Amino acid sequence: MRKGFGILQALLVIVMISGIMMIAMKYATISVKHTKDLYIKESAELFMDSAVELTLLAISGYDRSSDCLKEVNITSSDQRFNAYINISKYYLHVDENCGSRTQYIQTEDSHGMVMLEVTVESNTTHPKNGNTIVKLTRRTLQRP
Repeated sequence: MRKGFGILQALLVIVMISGIMMIAMKYATISVKHTKDLYIKESAELFMDSAVELTLLAISGYDRSSDCLKEVNITSSDQRFNAYINISKYYLHVDENCGSRTQYIQTEDSHGMVMLEVTVESNTTHPKNGNTIVKLTRRTLQRP
């Protein structure tokens, strides 16, 4: 009778240890997925900052004699992210023809400011992104 009771205790200990190991493995895989998603989100945020800078460069090089730049679309060099930048307002002190997007201001200190609406989306067909969908939106006031 004692030998049978020892086998039941051993089986119970093995089942408890295997249950604990299964829970640990589950949390380990969740942690890996969370780290991957966080990496993709941080990459998208860095690409958004670069897209804003490229848009400011495009605005400063654009000929505004007839019309102003309205939107810019940028794709990352590795095709992982797409940025859609809408230039919603130009804050200008001098007369330039930007149509309804122009907000005239009284002081020269804020001359040349632009309101940007930036949206960055991940390319879900890219193998490095996997099934992670990232969509970041930012509205920012910048000086080109």
